[in-house]
Amino acid sequence: MTTRGDTLHAPDALQGTGPGQPPARLPLVVHVLALGTFLMGTTEFVVAGLLPEIAGDVQVSVAQAGLLITVFAVGMIVGAPLMAMLTLRLPRRLTLILALGVFAAGHVIVAVGSSFSLLLAARFLTALATGAFWAVANVVAARAAGPVSSSRALGVVGAGAMLANVVGVPLGAFAGQVMGWRGPFWALAALGAAAMVLIARHVAPDEVSHAAVSIRSELSALSSGRMWLVLVACATTTGGVLATYSYISPLLTDRAGLASGLVPLVLVGFGVGALAGFLVGGRLGDHRPHTTTIAAAATTPILLLALCLLSRSAAPTIVLVALLGLFGLGANPVLISLGVRFAGRAPTLGSALTVSAFNLGTAVGSWFAGLALESPLRATGPSAVGAAIGALTLIPTIAIALTQRRRSAVVMPDPGPDTSAL
Repeated sequence: MTTRGDTLHAPDALQGTGPGQPPARLPLVVHVLALGTFLMGTTEFVVAGLLPEIAGDVQVSVAQAGLLITVFAVGMIVGAPLMAMLTLRLPRRLTLILALGVFAAGHVIVAVGSSFSLLLAARFLTALATGAFWAVANVVAARAAGPVSSSRALGVVGAGAMLANVVGVPLGAFAGQVMGWRGPFWALAALGAAAMVLIARHVAPDEVSHAAVSIRSELSALSSGRMWLVLVACATTTGGVLATYSYISPLLTDRAGLASGLVPLVLVGFGVGALAGFLVGGRLGDHRPHTTTIAAAATTPILLLALCLLSRSAAPTIVLVALLGLFGLGANPVLISLGVRFAGRAPTLGSALTVSAFNLGTAVGSWFAGLALESPLRATGPSAVGAAIGALTLIPTIAIALTQRRRSAVVMPDPGPDTSAL
């Protein structure tokens, strides 16, 4: 009996079967969707560079203004699955367009609002729209790319958000200094409206009607043990990396001795590494999904522990931060692809739950990292916490690989045609 338990051509896969070759180019719609996630990633983090200006204008403390980031994360956690369920019977193209419309409206409200409560409400509304867009965009991109390129397509879509950290957030912060903090929100509102036109033009209408879809059938995805393993992996891998990233500045300045003015350049290095990780991880994941996820899960804690040990030296620290972006987030498009597939008849809910899991892991990991920063470990505390959380990712990723190999052995008789399982 021969099995190839690390390929994507499974009988139960979303994309179907067959050993087809990946196309030279992905469909244009995948890149259009990546533009959307670029806007979503930019709005999620651009506030961090504008907090003092926002706080001064609406007369709250900087710590209170930070709630604009927290409420967005909460909105993403609850919004992705909630909006996936509420838009079940809508065509996916319409859902994407409506989400961008709400996204644009939310930014207009922030740009004109003077009440901090109103700003918080608008950020939460924007997060709901972001969750809906991201969940549906993953499904549309996977279907458009076809059987052997889904992880690659999801890597490109996710790379849009990673590019936001490299380009969108720094540009937004710069624009805020030049135009005032409301300027970037006006710009994001205009870009969101423009993206609506692109989505309407390039996303094909659904081939099947959603009229018969029920909440009960969608919730059937929750009975999949493999789905829950994927969600745990999503939470731990992102929680481990971003627990460290959230408090990387003290490590760079207090331990490595870098000037504070150089910290943004190191963060750009992380963003470039994460962008490359999404693209490379997506490509590798189409052929070797389990090798990719397990290798990333094994490498990330090593990098984080190395940060703890070598952070007294600036050069190794800078290199390790960039590698952390590359390996730490490189498995994410593969995990999203697996989540969509294991959800069976509920791919949108599966995608939405992965988005929630990523954000939940970020929130919990960052909280533990903040506690560790005040412990005797000081600046190395977040890296130590991140290494512990990241190492946990090995449990679900190995379990998924073993489960799929067992399923492959049952499904594939010998001799017979090659219908190798995931």
